[in-house]
Amino acid sequence: MANSSEPAYTEYPNLVDENLDLTVNRGTNLRLDQGFTWLSYIFAALTVGVLFWMSWIIFRQAKPAIDKFGLGFLWSQQWDIGSLVFGALPYIYGTLVSSAIAILFAVPIGLAVALVTSENFLPSSVRTTIAFIVELIAAIPSVVIGLWGIFVFIPFVIPVQKLLFDIFHWIPLFNTPDPGGFNMLTAGMILAIMILPTMAAISRDVLLVIPKELRSGSMALGSTRWETIFRVILPAGFSGIVGAAMLALGRSLGETMAVTMVIGNSAQISPSLLDPAYTIPSVLANEFAEAQDPLHIGALTYLGLILFAVTLLVNIGALTIVQLVSRKHK
Repeated sequence: MANSSEPAYTEYPNLVDENLDLTVNRGTNLRLDQGFTWLSYIFAALTVGVLFWMSWIIFRQAKPAIDKFGLGFLWSQQWDIGSLVFGALPYIYGTLVSSAIAILFAVPIGLAVALVTSENFLPSSVRTTIAFIVELIAAIPSVVIGLWGIFVFIPFVIPVQKLLFDIFHWIPLFNTPDPGGFNMLTAGMILAIMILPTMAAISRDVLLVIPKELRSGSMALGSTRWETIFRVILPAGFSGIVGAAMLALGRSLGETMAVTMVIGNSAQISPSLLDPAYTIPSVLANEFAEAQDPLHIGALTYLGLILFAVTLLVNIGALTIVQLVSRKHK
């Protein structure tokens, strides 16, 4: 006869006490659990602290330019090192437009790659090979992509850009006669190639974790494959796809060497994408090492602070979009 002092589950080892609370952290490992929890808090606080520390250092270095030019620095177009007069607008314009071009190309292409490599359109071995080759682009150094852009890509796109001028010269975006290849459009396309692995890889991972029941249920109700993709799969993975796009945009905003080598490095604001331009990372790479005057250094650091703020605003905007869409689908 079973000992009445023993727990009931000893007679039936496969039964679990319904009152058992797996979330309770009392017991012999309490100190270890608490230690790990506090360690996590400390690392999280250190991460936030480093972020604020970096922001403070950049702000302190930029303070001479902030005191001298104020917010007028944002819309001033003059950059004269000899006269110590600086304005950020051409660089902000070049950074935003080149990144917008990159996203315009990278998002649809990256999403197409993600769909092809996550759905069963092709054999598994082919899908894996395509995904590996696309992700391999991320391992190529930026300066190598810049050299490839100079010697291979620009000679290839010059005839295309001349054709754009011949056909669409009446559109301000393409009204630059005889484009030389070192311009805003080329920089945007190079950026698109560089951020494509980020967009494609993360979007593919998002699509792969969507439950198969959604696909099966949609097609069981009579939807075609493409109706299932556009009306079920993509909406279900929208937040992850937006996250992928924002990470790709963040890289394009901060990309330096490849853009510096192909954009033409001309501090001007032109509506034509076939004209040379300049970006914030490019001017930092070209001038920071040779800057001597504290005001010049402050102006360059002010540009870095602006780039940091733009990236922060982009992430806040992406988070807002995801939240609005999530509420809509609830």
